[in-house]
Amino acid sequence: MDSDFLVIGAGVAGLRAAIELAAAGSVLLVAKESLHESASEYAQGGIAAALADDDEIELHENDTIYAGDGLCDRAAVQALVGDGPAAIEELIEWGAEFDREGSHLAFAREGAHSRNRVLHAHGDSTGREIARVLYRKASALPNVTFRSYSAVTDLLLDGNRVCGASVCERGAAEVRRLYAPAVLLATGGLGQVFGRTTNPIVATGDGVAMAWRAGAEIADIEFVQFHPTALALEGAPHFLISEALRGEGAVLTNAAGERFMVRVHPMGDLAPRDVVARAIVAEMARTAGPVYLDLSSKGEAFARERFPRIYATCLQFGIDLGRQAVPVAPAAHYAMGGVRTDLDGRTTVESLFAAGEVASTGVHGANRLASNSLLEGVVFGARAGKAMREMLSSAGSPSGNSPQSATPAAGVAEIQRLAWEKCGIVREGTSLEAAIAQLERDSPRSPLTADEITARNFRDVALLIARTALARRESRGAHYRVDYPAKSAAFEKHSIVHGDRQIEFRATQPR
Repeated sequence: MDSDFLVIGAGVAGLRAAIELAAAGSVLLVAKESLHESASEYAQGGIAAALADDDEIELHENDTIYAGDGLCDRAAVQALVGDGPAAIEELIEWGAEFDREGSHLAFAREGAHSRNRVLHAHGDSTGREIARVLYRKASALPNVTFRSYSAVTDLLLDGNRVCGASVCERGAAEVRRLYAPAVLLATGGLGQVFGRTTNPIVATGDGVAMAWRAGAEIADIEFVQFHPTALALEGAPHFLISEALRGEGAVLTNAAGERFMVRVHPMGDLAPRDVVARAIVAEMARTAGPVYLDLSSKGEAFARERFPRIYATCLQFGIDLGRQAVPVAPAAHYAMGGVRTDLDGRTTVESLFAAGEVASTGVHGANRLASNSLLEGVVFGARAGKAMREMLSSAGSPSGNSPQSATPAAGVAEIQRLAWEKCGIVREGTSLEAAIAQLERDSPRSPLTADEITARNFRDVALLIARTALARRESRGAHYRVDYPAKSAAFEKHSIVHGDRQIEFRATQPR
């Protein structure tokens, strides 16, 4: 064995699991790029937990379930919000520097929260701060080893049991096999599958694609959250403009300066993300013009001090956040679905675990509540680590096999365009069928290059999204079908994909 535990991914979930595992055996954590390149590093909004004097765990639970639009599993939500306060206190004990007002933690409010319960660090660098603390903690443990620039291409199987992974190290001439009795997928999201995304370059859906090829069940993968406010400037990246700005008083306006969200939803600019994203798309179509996010009423000093990273980035592209409105548009941001797990990270494949955005625990339902994602990574990373410790075996190195799938004829850019246009914010049956037909046109050979490996994963993930989106004949949460615009009680169920084409819908329940 190369290690007792193999952790794939160096974000919050992977780091928290590695800390939990270190006392039980050797841990090898592999990262596709730098150890500091993950979605966690870019998380601006904050981390939510019921720690304020006027808050209760039950209120956080209710807000999460409301945002999830009928598809949250209550047991998963209770695990998240119940473990949350202790998880935050542990981070503080390890050195996390959350923003304070005097000696007290400063709590902010974001969309669909009924209380001020969102903690931030250094204004808009919350994910970076949590990742910093967890990396420092994990790297101080003698049993934890890190390996960067190591792209995992496939899981290794010994029958129905995962026994390791094939890894392509940058600069190496051949793929290397790493063996471990227990493997954790903490690979993050899949936003790069879409042409517009706030996600980092590593968010290519690798974990979902690899797990599916290995036979794991995939749940609710059609529910992709499109963040309503990404920077929309020619030549600029789709940089996330945090929902926390709206929590602090920023408003959405059209080109004429009109606030349009007040006529769309009772919560106005703080409506759930799926509502806001569709409203922006509709307003841009109605007016044939841009939409802006305006924080200028708070002034330059407030914008610079409260949102230093966002302020600096906007200034880099010629916009003073404290004086000018920022042009924004939706972009793919977060996957509510993923590799189906129980409450302790176990997948449907023996010895394979998943935690963080790559996993589907049922906690987010059809639409994630703002700032629950960092909490999910910390809480379920720890839970998966504990479960992996319990199943540690002393088996020898097996001769694992990698599952095979074809390389898509379409390249990365073509799949991204296809996913954005046909599987994006607004979907329709005929377009989804066309996307499926195009994605199914494969060439027979196995992938050889890094681009071909990425294209294969893009193709697999895009197909999973398109097939389940077509099968879900309703609109719910982040999934919107113009040909089925209403919610249907018949689809108040989780979509489950197992095998190449088998899709079923199962009722929500504790897992």
